[in-house]
Amino acid sequence: MQVGILGGGQLGMFLARAAERLGAAAHVYAADADAPARRTAHSFTCAPYEDGAALTAWGRAKQLDALTYEFENIPPAALNALGALSVAVHPPPEALAVAQDRLEEKTFCRRLGVATAPWRPLASLEDMRAAQEAFGGDAIVKTRRFGYDGKGQWALKGAADAPAQIWRALKGRAAIAEQRVPFDKEVSLICTRFADGHVQAFAPVHNVHRAHILHQSRVPAGLPPALAAEAQEIGDRMLAALDYIGTLAIEFFVCGEALLVNELAPRVHNSGHWTLDACPSSQFEQHMRAVMGLPTAPRGARMMR
Repeated sequence: MQVGILGGGQLGMFLARAAERLGAAAHVYAADADAPARRTAHSFTCAPYEDGAALTAWGRAKQLDALTYEFENIPPAALNALGALSVAVHPPPEALAVAQDRLEEKTFCRRLGVATAPWRPLASLEDMRAAQEAFGGDAIVKTRRFGYDGKGQWALKGAADAPAQIWRALKGRAAIAEQRVPFDKEVSLICTRFADGHVQAFAPVHNVHRAHILHQSRVPAGLPPALAAEAQEIGDRMLAALDYIGTLAIEFFVCGEALLVNELAPRVHNSGHWTLDACPSSQFEQHMRAVMGLPTAPRGARMMR
């Protein structure tokens, strides 16, 4: 089987390795000539994601049977170019569209009845001032797209002129405001859905951040059984709603006895690196099994629910 992977970072590196171990040839397409996946892929192509002609030529030359990706900020034009090749794309582009835009993400959660921190879309300075008042003067402004590791975020609190300052910093970029909520910890759930609808999930992980960047993942997460079951139920609902195939990471805030969804990542996730050493089958193998149409790996007591 010929499997294409968009993105050549550390996640792409482990995905390529997993594909090769399962007997597939992993063909990586990345914009960085020194991408880590270059060392583990069957073949490596370096070209811009925006180059539709290069993408189409790559897909045809490699005779791809399936396509996946290692990060969610892929330009929509890239998947559109590959769509002409009739290659199965997993996870589905619909999931990518939800995760690329915080407003779409929050709206998706609301549609499923899944709780998040209170939020408001921001289309004007007046909207931001209204959000500051509605959220008691303590909120976070986030760009709708391309924000990660604390980038594209501003604290909306305190000074009366904060909205005007943040509005200038946005430079016209679309944004939302989220009320700051006190939480006990952040946890992530990594789950994989297969073509037959079967879902396997790893144990929830407690994530510790430093300067907005994931520093440490702790397993077990210390969640009460009821909250762990609720996280899994939310994961099952999201996967079914998106007709998802592949691995999805869901980040939650634990607020006492309540879970609030923070973010979705339609891919393997940094908080799942522990599965490489602690589980019979890692998140990377599970993802590639789903993408390639293979069944899940045998369950292991330390691995799945």
